[in-house]
Amino acid sequence: YVPPQIRKAQEILDDKKREELGRLKKMVNGLINRLSEPNLSSISGQMEELYMANSRKDMNDTLTDILMNACVTAVAMPMRLMMEHVLLVSILHQNVGIEVGAHFLEAVVKKFDEVCKSDAEGKECENLLALIAHLYNFHVVHCLLIFDILKKLVSTFTEKEIELILFLLKNVGFSLRKDDALALKELIAEAQRKASTAGKKFQDQTRVRFMLETMLALRNNDMRKIPGYDPEPVERLRKLQRALVHSSGSGKDAQLRVSLESLLSADQVGRWWIVGSSWSGAPMISDTKSQAQQKLHVGKVSAKIMELARKLRMNTDIRRSIFCVLMSSEDFMDAFEKLLK
Repeated sequence: YVPPQIRKAQEILDDKKREELGRLKKMVNGLINRLSEPNLSSISGQMEELYMANSRKDMNDTLTDILMNACVTAVAMPMRLMMEHVLLVSILHQNVGIEVGAHFLEAVVKKFDEVCKSDAEGKECENLLALIAHLYNFHVVHCLLIFDILKKLVSTFTEKEIELILFLLKNVGFSLRKDDALALKELIAEAQRKASTAGKKFQDQTRVRFMLETMLALRNNDMRKIPGYDPEPVERLRKLQRALVHSSGSGKDAQLRVSLESLLSADQVGRWWIVGSSWSGAPMISDTKSQAQQKLHVGKVSAKIMELARKLRMNTDIRRSIFCVLMSSEDFMDAFEKLLK
């Protein structure tokens, strides 16, 4: 039961919140509509100010919604427009905090998975894949996710998937080769196996042949054999990104090393890639073997310390282990050695 006066206060608060969010949405929308390469510096600065003045959650939700509405349409979006939008996300990701890029990435990947399963006729799938590709190009996400998506597409291997593989390789193929040549080689071998077994079911063999030729050109580092490949726009925007990011370094330290499976099951297993992200679901590790291994690290500790750990609600084995190590260590070096083990 909620008393009437509190109910009224909540309604006023909800209206106030709704009004604030509406105003914030208008401001962010205005900035995104004016976004272009020359004024990226001033717009990213204004967005950072909005992040400082408003709740991070509200800002992340608003920015993600506006960018998704702007970029994910049924018609193919101009690549330059895509890159400028993703570049803004990457600058905020490095200047404001990694939860900005993480929130946007999760929304894009979930939408991509949903659209792929729905067999939609439009170009939403390509637009979402372009967003993921440029998030990788501008160092928001690690190549691990791109390889996961490519493996998933190769395992399905229909005509639509072949188009998407070609689209992705054209955008990020040479960067993948630079980051993990061995994984790319394995992927090419897997695609060749799939092509030889599933080759009969395609009436038009030219797309499959073209995909294999593109993959071989990537493996041999031969840019001339990939039609329409132009690394210049990405390089120019990367240079601009380096100029606008406050912290020194290439920005590769802020890359999210997260897999496709982790992103899709974030609601069930938590978001471990965001520092400080709270988790209130069921215990993530229920494997008895791994729990037994964790128990071994504690060693022999007195019943008094175990009782104290129980009182202080050290409710998992790993927490109890760390607590016991800290309480039973002789000095900081001893604690450090034990914690490493």
